[in-house]
Amino acid sequence: MVTELTPALVLRAYALGIFPMAESKDSDEIYWIDPEERGILPLDQFHIPRRLKRSVRQGRFEVRCDTDFDAVIQGCAASGVDGERSDTWINDEVVNLFRALKAMGLVHTVECWHEGELVGGLYGLALGGAFFGESMFSRARDASKVALIHLGARLVHGGFRLLDTQFITDHLSQFGAIEIPRDDYRAMLDSAMADPARFPAELPPEALHAFLDRSSTGNAADA
Repeated sequence: MVTELTPALVLRAYALGIFPMAESKDSDEIYWIDPEERGILPLDQFHIPRRLKRSVRQGRFEVRCDTDFDAVIQGCAASGVDGERSDTWINDEVVNLFRALKAMGLVHTVECWHEGELVGGLYGLALGGAFFGESMFSRARDASKVALIHLGARLVHGGFRLLDTQFITDHLSQFGAIEIPRDDYRAMLDSAMADPARFPAELPPEALHAFLDRSSTGNAADA
């Protein structure tokens, strides 16, 4: 347990493969998490169901990046993926911490908007060639999934090598997320951190379509 977090302390922890979480949204306690099995989503094995590929190509949502961090993290703290309410680990201290990291240019959001309303999105921390996905939320069907696909396309376009999901959920598994042992993860993290990458402010349409074309549909064609 830690009593106070600073951006510098947290950045050092992430570089070592450790991350902070609160017990619940209303808890004042923060814990360091260092799981034996770490969730990652290999960018070169990203699976996208055919239905979602069509949805992305059709542009059902307006996808923006880094335009409303506060709304995204509050959405993640308030609701689960695809509208399912869940108690989250994002308390006020975590919100303030990531707000400070956002001001440093290290935290990024991918947002899905529909008719002027934010209906889903995600946020995460970028260090070197590693992106640490923190949380996502959805108030409309597929909004968080479309945000994740756009994130993958941006990471590939920006030269990232590692997408850390921390843990595995059914939501992430359909995209190819896997668990790897802690030592393997740390070796992968060290390698990714040594490579510079840039989170792209804009994603050219051709880069998005190239990502969709190269991604496998796996066995989840109707997910």
